[in-house]
Amino acid sequence: MSQTIEDYALIGDCHTAALVGRNGSIDWLCLPRFDSAACFAALLGTSNHGRWLLCPANDNVRSIARRYREGTLILETDYETADGAVTIVDCMPPRADAPSLARLVIGRRGRVPMRMQLVVRFDYGSIIPWVRRTNTGISAVAGPDSLLIDTEVKLRGENLTTVADFTVAAGQRVPMVLTWHLGHESSPKAGQAENMIEETERWWQDWSERCTYHGPWRDAVLRSLITLKGLSYAPTGGIVAAPTTSLPEKIGGIRNWDYRFCWVRDATFTLYALINGGYVDEAKAWREWLVRAVAGTPSQMNIMYGLAGERRLTELELDWLPGYENSRPVRIGNGAYQQFQLDVYGEVMDTLEFARRAGLPADDNAWHVQEAMLAHLESAWREPDDGIWEVRGPPRHFTHSKVMAWTAMDRAIAAVDRLHVAGPLDRWRQLRDEIHVEVCRKGFDPDRNTFVQFYGSKELDASLLMIPLVGFLPADDPRVKGTIEAVQRELMRDGFVTRYVTKEDVEGLPPGEGVFLACTFWLADCLAMLGRRDEAQRIFEQLLSLRNDVGLLSEEYDPVARRLLGNFPQALSHVSLINTACNLSGQGTRERREKR
Repeated sequence: MSQTIEDYALIGDCHTAALVGRNGSIDWLCLPRFDSAACFAALLGTSNHGRWLLCPANDNVRSIARRYREGTLILETDYETADGAVTIVDCMPPRADAPSLARLVIGRRGRVPMRMQLVVRFDYGSIIPWVRRTNTGISAVAGPDSLLIDTEVKLRGENLTTVADFTVAAGQRVPMVLTWHLGHESSPKAGQAENMIEETERWWQDWSERCTYHGPWRDAVLRSLITLKGLSYAPTGGIVAAPTTSLPEKIGGIRNWDYRFCWVRDATFTLYALINGGYVDEAKAWREWLVRAVAGTPSQMNIMYGLAGERRLTELELDWLPGYENSRPVRIGNGAYQQFQLDVYGEVMDTLEFARRAGLPADDNAWHVQEAMLAHLESAWREPDDGIWEVRGPPRHFTHSKVMAWTAMDRAIAAVDRLHVAGPLDRWRQLRDEIHVEVCRKGFDPDRNTFVQFYGSKELDASLLMIPLVGFLPADDPRVKGTIEAVQRELMRDGFVTRYVTKEDVEGLPPGEGVFLACTFWLADCLAMLGRRDEAQRIFEQLLSLRNDVGLLSEEYDPVARRLLGNFPQALSHVSLINTACNLSGQGTRERREKR
């Protein structure tokens, strides 16, 4: 059985990532990319679906403490046992050639018996490989995949797994290296674990030194920036929403989705976070990924793309995996890529306008792409859509979607005014005003003094908190204040914000999920804009308390069971943490726009 979500830590090489449990088991790893099939999938099943366990033997562990080396994604886990103490160091070196994972056992005190169990199961736990001995360990091969394990420890086969029992004395260091390569290619030469760890530490510390945030929450901000970097795909600049699939939004439920893709919607928030942190090169790469991905016929624009901009993300169910704590089905791919979500046009326009204002080098193709999108939006904004939350119920006229259509026009007008690029300025201004009038008339409930989830609805939606954040109306407008107060009154549970009241007729799914962390950060931003900084900071500090012991957040949280929920770690949660910290400390670069 897998551990609780908060018991995992992330290591990665900016191509893929692994989750390492407090018990020393690597329960999730996809090679060679984030969206490749997993060779360790115990996270979504049992140890028989693949894992790499390395820990003290005999169940005599008295305490466990872990941390990342400062400014890095190198994990250190200390085990205190009745026999002594050891530290296990885990990392994935930034990739030069073949993807590798290094593990190093360091004896600290006494003599500690250790246990290693390697269960390689390719294709999400479904394929048992052919294993043979090598001069330095073993090789596991099945079809296109091959894994090498190099170690000085004596290995043996046991029930279709590879195991080892050994003892580590004080001062002793025992290295292990896993390397992946294509099954039809020659085996690469394995690196030395200690050298790999040292080189990885230098690489990450050089990267971390570029952080320009120096506010009161620097440690939390830097850890979130490192996490974002760990979720980036170096060859293209794309950033995955999370490195996992099918971690549930409700334990035992069916809201289990594949997040190993790049969402257009997250682009704006991510760009702000990277620039707020001083990472202009990463922001530029993300902007360039976005322009490449959305280029083409605007009516065919996806809401999400693959790591290199792939458009077909066919959704499948893996029936041989029982799911995290029996949360089924386990899905790969994401059928929501085919949805029509009006808000993504506004997100793209906002992202590119902010990039220009932030001083990122101009992209010659960007404005041409934007012009084509705007031409399509002139008619498309009138259509119902599937909304920001990718509901699988009937399309509706979601208020947030219309607000983001307004945002698209507003940012286009700003670009023409400031950059003197060509565009039908009068027509865009007229359309912007038309959208604004309609939203205020159809998306607002005067009886309750709040904007609503969709036209004709009485329900709330946390996405309405974006109204002041994108400048549709100022935060102190009575309608916005009423909306913020309604969200606090009706959508808050135990101090955190839920996305909306889940109803099957709207979503097409059974109700029930945790509170949504990004929405709670948005509430803190709105309160800060209203001048209620003490209240905003209390909410922010409460959110920080949800991070696990190594500073990571998932997508959602169960305030009753006090457990993290959803795919982990979640980029949008960490992006929101960075942006709110910068806003509260006065270091944010987001321009607050009043209604023109």
